[in-house]
Amino acid sequence: MTTLGRSSAAHLEQVEAPGSMLTRTAARALAVLRISTGFVFLWAFLDKTFGWNYATPSARAWINGGSPTKGFLSSVDVGPFQGTFHSIAGDPWADWLFMLGLLGIGVALIAGVGMRIAAGAATLMLAMMWFAEYPLAQHTSTGEPSGSNNPITDYHFLYAVGTIVLALTYAGHTWGLGRRWAKLPFVQRHRWLI
Repeated sequence: MTTLGRSSAAHLEQVEAPGSMLTRTAARALAVLRISTGFVFLWAFLDKTFGWNYATPSARAWINGGSPTKGFLSSVDVGPFQGTFHSIAGDPWADWLFMLGLLGIGVALIAGVGMRIAAGAATLMLAMMWFAEYPLAQHTSTGEPSGSNNPITDYHFLYAVGTIVLALTYAGHTWGLGRRWAKLPFVQRHRWLI
């Protein structure tokens, strides 16, 4: 085999080896995914806070005394946890945790910092929302079709896996503050903050 042939073979081996290389294009695509996903969470926070008349009418905005959790959780009509969700619907602690989660996850993903914490928080929040919508159920508690499109892999699952992938691939380093964040002495001592 010629030197050029060996060099090409070695290059292909390096490119195809798992974890050995992330192309610039792939890093940029992950950055777009990170920012877009972060904006999903941040937008939900902003709309629920200010009632911009998308998912939340201004009369039900958080700043106007509305509850970000009451409408959704009180309308849960499927699954084994509907009573639990009904009992916490509109509780101030649930509203605050939900809204701080949306804000924190959104800002962290957009900025590209604290990606591991953001992925963990997003996965927990999305798992709870999955249980509230309970896509395994074919029928609601009143016997109506639940409208579930897929009993397992739905948007909650995809967003959760997406945030985990973003954290594991250091997606905050491209078009974000992740690289600077990772160099902070406190973060260096506590690597779980990356």
